[in-house]
Amino acid sequence: MDQSKTPVLDALAAYHESRQTPFTPPGHKQGRGTDPRVRAVLGDGVFLSDVLATSGLDDRTSSHGIVEEAQALMAEAVGAEHAFFSTCGSSLSVKSAMLSVAGPHEELVVGRDAHKSVVSGLVLSGIRPIWVDPQWDADRHLAHPPSADAFEEALAAHPDARGALVTTPTPYGTCSDLAAIAEACHGRGVPLIVDEAWGAHLPFHPELPTWAMDAGADVCVTSVHKMGSGLEQSSVFHLQGDLVAPEVLKGREDLLGTTSPSVLMYAALDGWRRQMVEHGKALYDDALALAARVRDGISRIDGLHVHDRSDFCGPGKASDLDPLQITVDIGFDVTGYRAADWLRRHHRINLHVSDHRRVSAQLTHADDDHTADLLLTALTDFAAHSRHLRTGQPVHVPSPAELRLEQAVLPRDAFFGRTEQVPWTRAEGRIATEMLTPYPPGIPAAVPGERLTTDILRYLRTGVEAGMVLPDAVDPDATSVRVLREEPTT
Repeated sequence: MDQSKTPVLDALAAYHESRQTPFTPPGHKQGRGTDPRVRAVLGDGVFLSDVLATSGLDDRTSSHGIVEEAQALMAEAVGAEHAFFSTCGSSLSVKSAMLSVAGPHEELVVGRDAHKSVVSGLVLSGIRPIWVDPQWDADRHLAHPPSADAFEEALAAHPDARGALVTTPTPYGTCSDLAAIAEACHGRGVPLIVDEAWGAHLPFHPELPTWAMDAGADVCVTSVHKMGSGLEQSSVFHLQGDLVAPEVLKGREDLLGTTSPSVLMYAALDGWRRQMVEHGKALYDDALALAARVRDGISRIDGLHVHDRSDFCGPGKASDLDPLQITVDIGFDVTGYRAADWLRRHHRINLHVSDHRRVSAQLTHADDDHTADLLLTALTDFAAHSRHLRTGQPVHVPSPAELRLEQAVLPRDAFFGRTEQVPWTRAEGRIATEMLTPYPPGIPAAVPGERLTTDILRYLRTGVEAGMVLPDAVDPDATSVRVLREEPTT
């Protein structure tokens, strides 16, 4: 195929040139009805290009196949057999992938470090999760992706499992041995789904970690808005092999997705694919060199340690690391929450992940010497002021055994069960009916159906007191928790 083509962008330009008059949604009619105060902030171009995909970008019957051609170009560009655009983010795409593999009460082997969107998929589908524990770095209090051996053992113990799902790279940039996990799945004739939301850029440079399709995955979900040039909510899910039928995957996406997809998002996806095919290698040559300079600069700041492959990769750890995710361990008894807040307030720097002892900065092909210097200057100033930022509020981080909760009830049954709100001090032994998710990075500490322990509850309470955010909880302060109601015994 001609990878210089951009079917969506070209059709959008033709729409503008033909001066069509819409008597369809969107109701702002290309901005004519938009409040001028809104247009002053967003610009006219947003509204001019916000048109319908059918009876707008294409005709009533989509006879030109514009979006389908753009998707075929994307698939060819990254080496997949099929690609599907989603304008509802990878949160929807990963649910679509799960529903294409397993159904109610069927088993799916899932890494327990999965994003909250995976847990939402379990709630919606009624799938029974077979959890696989991450690899725990006891010195750094950090979880790396589960090992291939752990997936192999789970699949062997659950021969009826319909497939497996792994999250890689993690928000910290650590990666699984996908080829080995795919081999374990395919040896049993079941598909592997990869939530590769942080890996849309991986196909475009040989020094980046191996991307899921090259490693043999069957379905791969990417968030182009995270590491690419897509607009927020832009996602692509890719498919290869014969273990998941393309019409099934597309049907599940149709079940969950919007009937009013954003042409703006389609156009940005289309243009990003062309940009990567034509310039991706050079852009990531520069990005990787910049990341190396930033890492070296941070390593020279007293008290800060920037993690590299020697910290995160090896036996019992991750298989690989995306060097564009720059994770910094703070050695001043200052939480990452506090550091991130200070850097935003004093330097207008917004960081990626913040946890009980770390912050991270995400670099992409869009960064340059200017943004790198802003980051290094801010971190240097933070280190100079760190002694004033100690709070004396340590976060109680449980051990791996204490972090692991019993899945006492299916996530769906717990979520839709009869509930009550109880004080956190009385929640030990009760079954959670909500996700309790420190965000970012969005990995639930407790999912619906898990039996709560004092260790997890203390972790959440001390975390909130230190600055942790729990956006999913009914009570975001975690002073109380929503649990299954206990029926009185007779």
